[in-house]
Parts: sequence; structure tokens; C-alpha cells
Amino acid sequence: MATDASASSSPASALGENVQAEARVKKTRVVSARMSIPQRLKNIWTNRELLRNLISTEIKVKYKGSALGLLWSMVSPAMTLIIYYVVFGVILKNSIPHFVIYLFSGLLLWNFFNLGVQSATGIIVARSGIVKKVAFPREILVLSCIGTAGVFLFFQSLVLIIFMVVLGVAPDWQLLPLWFLTLFIVALLASALGIALSAINVYMRDMAHLIEVILAAWFWACPIVYSFWTQLHARFHHAWESWLYFANPMAPLVLTSQRVIYNAPYVHLTSAGNKGEQILPPWRATTYISWNVELLVVSSLLLWIALVIFGRLEGNFAEEL
Repeated sequence: MATDASASSSPASALGENVQAEARVKKTRVVSARMSIPQRLKNIWTNRELLRNLISTEIKVKYKGSALGLLWSMVSPAMTLIIYYVVFGVILKNSIPHFVIYLFSGLLLWNFFNLGVQSATGIIVARSGIVKKVAFPREILVLSCIGTAGVFLFFQSLVLIIFMVVLGVAPDWQLLPLWFLTLFIVALLASALGIALSAINVYMRDMAHLIEVILAAWFWACPIVYSFWTQLHARFHHAWESWLYFANPMAPLVLTSQRVIYNAPYVHLTSAGNKGEQILPPWRATTYISWNVELLVVSSLLLWIALVIFGRLEGNFAEEL
């Protein structure tokens, strides 16, 4: 009898052990990625057609059923520009000549950066359906947000060109290639932040709301609606204050854009013909170039780190979503 009882209990205990083993397997979390960063970049390049389709689809969906369609991407920034001009140029009487161009030369880069980072942060959660069902490089979803922001940047640039033609303002043609380098650096920086934050947001859903608040404060840390040299630089009494200000990578990028596009005389003249306040920093072109080269290296490094973070976290996306 003892033998029979032992035999009958053996299958049951074995079954219990199997159930426990399966439960342990289900609780196992994948926290590292086997794919190298160069391989990830190669996969993104291989799926570039998917990236183009995602950007195209996003734009079509955004303006589906709209009478003006893509024209809204020009009307909206134009109205924003007019509001800023009325508030800071008319009511608060900003002394910067052609303030509209000065404002838009910085606002153009910021809108691109802000829209790209903000939309990218929540994209993995928003596209959870295809993330769980379709195998593809998930980073492409983030890059599609940056690409969509780039399309809107193009139409906003047309608005800027119209204002420049009307006001008779020309950019610094010799430094114009530097502006495109600046734009590329902003895209790298936005991609790095977007990739890292999109992965973190899968586990911490408050991240999307937090980054919205951070970006709102970040905007005022950039010399867009005020002159860095006229209104801020004179108040720096110590070197560390200047270093702290330029720890914000968007600050020198905005200044570069202003230097290239605004291209006003460094010192504008008063009505009496005397020299007035200085608008832009009296730096040589080599200073702006060195800023951009340094930020290109930093942004590339941040993108590499962001891909590492994304690779470490994406293994459990399906489980968390």
C-alpha cells in the first residue's frame, strides 16, 4: 500500500513541479539585447522604406478631412509668430530690429526639436498594437516622429522665407551650410532623447507628461524671445554662470541659427546714427563652427547611449504594453 501511495503521488508532484517551473519561466524578464548598435543601425537603414511610409501615413492621418490640409502647417506657425510679435515686439516693445525674423530664426529649430521629442516619447505606447504583433526595428517609430517634425519644419521654413522677402532681410549666405549642420545636430539630439524616453515611457507612463513640462521650461532657457547678449550675458559675473547656461545644448544651436538667418549688424544704429545695443554675440564664425562640431560629437554619443538603453528595455515591451 505504501508503495502504491508513493507511486500515485509521484505524477502529481511532478505535475506541480512543472507548473511551478512554467510560472518561473513566465516571470523571467529579458533585460539585455543581443543585437549590437551597428546591427541596429543597419536594420534601421534596411527598413528605411517603412520609415518613409510611417511619416507619410502620419501626415495624411493628421490632416485627413481638412480643407486646407498641409497648409495648416504654415498657418499655425504664422499665427504663433504674429502672437509672439504682438506680445514681445509691440506690447513689451522689444528693441530688436526685425524682431519677427530674430524670433523665427530660433523658434524654427525649437519647434522641430519640441515636436519631435514630445511626440516620440509616447509613440511606443500609442502604437502598442503593432509593437506587440509585428517584428520590425521599434526605433523606426521614434524616427518617424522626428521625420514628421522635419516635414512641418520645411513648411514653417517657407513662412520664414516669405517674411524675410517682405522685410528685405537676407541670411548670411556664406554660413548657410552651417545652419544645415545645426539642423542635423538638432535632429540627432531629438532622436537620442526620443529613443531613450520612448523606452522609459513604456515602464513609467508619467514620463510623457513630465517631458511636456520640462520642454515648456526648457524653451525659456533658450535665447529665442530675448537677446542672450543684450539681456542675459551682462548679468553673468562668473564664468560658471556662462558654462551653466551653455550646458543647455539648444542654446548655442539657437544662437547659430540666429547668426546665420537673422544676420543683422551686430550693433544696430539709433535714430541719431549712434551705435546702439548689441544684439548678437560678437563672436567669429569659427566660434559657431567649433560649437557645432562639439555638439555633433556629443549628440552622436547621446544617440549611441539611447540605442543601448532602448535595446536593454525593449525585450519586455510586449509584456508591459
